[in-house]
Amino acid sequence: MDILCGTPNVERRTSNPKGQCGLTPLERRGYPANLPPLMSLQRIKPSDALAKVRYEIRGPLARRAVELERQGYDIIKLNIGNPGVFGFRAPETMRLAVIENLAQADAYCHQKGIFPAREAVVMQQQSRGVMDVTADEVFIGNGVSELILLSLRALLDQGDEVLVPSPDYPLWTAAVTLNGGTAVHYPCRAENGYVPDPAEVAKLITPRTRALVIISPNNPTGAVYPRAVLQQLVNLAEEHGLVVFSDEIYDQVLYDDAEFVPVATLNKRTVVATFGGLSKVYRACGFRVGWVSFSGPKEPAKDYLLALDLMAGLRLCSNVPSQWAVQTALGGKQSIFELTRPGGRLYETRKAVAEGLARSRYLEAMIPQGALYVFVRVKPGAIPHFNDQKFALDLLEKRHVLVTPGHGFNVPYQDAFRITLLPDAETMKKVLATIEEACADYARV
Repeated sequence: MDILCGTPNVERRTSNPKGQCGLTPLERRGYPANLPPLMSLQRIKPSDALAKVRYEIRGPLARRAVELERQGYDIIKLNIGNPGVFGFRAPETMRLAVIENLAQADAYCHQKGIFPAREAVVMQQQSRGVMDVTADEVFIGNGVSELILLSLRALLDQGDEVLVPSPDYPLWTAAVTLNGGTAVHYPCRAENGYVPDPAEVAKLITPRTRALVIISPNNPTGAVYPRAVLQQLVNLAEEHGLVVFSDEIYDQVLYDDAEFVPVATLNKRTVVATFGGLSKVYRACGFRVGWVSFSGPKEPAKDYLLALDLMAGLRLCSNVPSQWAVQTALGGKQSIFELTRPGGRLYETRKAVAEGLARSRYLEAMIPQGALYVFVRVKPGAIPHFNDQKFALDLLEKRHVLVTPGHGFNVPYQDAFRITLLPDAETMKKVLATIEEACADYARV
């Protein structure tokens, strides 16, 4: 039965678009009669601040992958370090800590975070030799990502410069740009194991430079910076009065004899902001818990820390239930070491990648010393006119493997892509064979 204006309408059908009541379907739903046609509405313009912001890890290729999944295809997602997607789980003790403290998690907490979580960060820093951090200098956030944005917003004015590694984790460049600053990229060259040259960094410092970003263990390259290099970078920051932002989210994801050096242990005369969290070492990305602790001279940083406190207060507080896992995580057994030693899953996948690339006709990479990624490059001359964006799109469309093009990590070349080490070794062997076939096809074009 067709209902029109509340009256059964079986025989009274009409070609009149307004029906028997003289109303259009939109008017019957309460919209005004003079509503303009959809095509005449003005397009909604996004903010100009986003014009130079890129995040290829979850960009157009990732959106296309979702479309292909909706069509029924299985996509192997090597574009993002998301342990839960590949069967990793947060330690049981952390989940129990959240559950047992749910009764204390209904209310907002302090904008800096719950005290047990902040104190656990302090104790971890003290165990590493950083003795000048108190709970008042620790901020808990919804992941490190939020804290990066807040820390830069509290620091930067229009046109201020921040030194960022290239390749970088692209959120750093994006966050500088979003907050009115200019990201000045210092090169981390493949021929130097993706470790920066402090002399090159020094040449980039200007009167507008406010901060230096260090990422070690590094995403995307897997480089772990030597102590001597880190010391020289800290010395530069001290000499020029720069804030050091040390991204240490992969601090315990290390292979073979790689040594992690906490940047704050090398500092005496400037402020170091050390970032860490639960997402990678503890395989708890969905918990959305990160932290930043501030060490070094406090009096010169007083106004900056108050500004950051204001920023933290504006978002009220971070996720409270998951914060209860921090004390358990930092004080308990570090199960990541079982995964990164010989025989462990991450170690064996890394080994499979090393062996696969050693056999490759087209690809090469520095085998990572830390973190969860491999930054793969095309061998010189192996594939003329290689374009990382086109290759990644073809790989997704034809072979249903998703990688992140190298240019998404703010490098001046287009012959690279990043993959994650999270699949198991057997899956990775198959994926590398698929990528090798795609390279062969690409080389013939």
